[in-house]
Amino acid sequence: MQNIPHIPVLYREVVDIFSFIEAGIVIDCTMGYGGHSSMILESNPNIKLIAIDQDQTAIDFSTRRLAPYQDRVEIRKGKFSSVIKEILKEYENINIKGILADIGVSSLQLDQKERGFSYESDNLDMRMDKESVLSAFEVVNQYPREDIERILLEYGELRNYKKITSVIVENRPFSSAKELGEAVKSYMPHGKKIHPATLLMQAIRIEVNDELGELQSLLQSIEKANIPNAKVAIISFHSLEDRIVKQEFSRWTKSCICPHEAMRCVCGNNHAIGKIVTKKPLMAKDDELKENARSRSAKMRVFQMDRR
Repeated sequence: MQNIPHIPVLYREVVDIFSFIEAGIVIDCTMGYGGHSSMILESNPNIKLIAIDQDQTAIDFSTRRLAPYQDRVEIRKGKFSSVIKEILKEYENINIKGILADIGVSSLQLDQKERGFSYESDNLDMRMDKESVLSAFEVVNQYPREDIERILLEYGELRNYKKITSVIVENRPFSSAKELGEAVKSYMPHGKKIHPATLLMQAIRIEVNDELGELQSLLQSIEKANIPNAKVAIISFHSLEDRIVKQEFSRWTKSCICPHEAMRCVCGNNHAIGKIVTKKPLMAKDDELKENARSRSAKMRVFQMDRR
């Protein structure tokens, strides 16, 4: 296996989930450095892999990274919520065997401080697609107070969101993530494992990239698609994302969708589209945690589609 510049999270679990695929198509919705993609391709020598990413830097890197598998790889640029619809329509009924999505910011983006994802960055950007209009600069410096409060409460789950918002509004404009983090540092929760500004940066990043909306759109597209026998694996790093995946997977298993107050079933009782493979999310083992601290919050849930 080729060397890669970072360790993709839950790499063993991903390989195991998609192992023993004799032929067909696997879609990697979040290619990044191409770590998961390369491992899936190497473990399954007869599959084709379609990789998606909206970041041109990631595409340039992974085009070279996946060159040894170029006859079995197709890379498409765009938001996965949009591109997945095109792929599922194009390849409908053509042996799609797996879909993987590693939700959140990639290591490639985190490692490039000029992208503004890190609390140590000297700018304020956080766009996964550098061609997007909305950046963290606009969110922090131009959003009204009530919208910033909403972001910090809903996406950051910060109890003192009002106080933190006041500090931001009263001291803006901010030109860097570092400057913003320092301004609110004393009002952020302090823990041994994460920097105090982490939850703030995470909340702003989710808003900039509409990450929850992207995830919900992805799940809706998969639900509507005709992909029997495909495994769907979603890796999330945020409790809100994991909650969305858990609830959607649970809903997909329900055969009857009649309201609770219904006296008898009138829906046809045939709405289940598969079964949950992981009753509890898969998480990194101790040795992976030692190798890669970023894997500590990663959770993977897997669903087996069976509707025809």
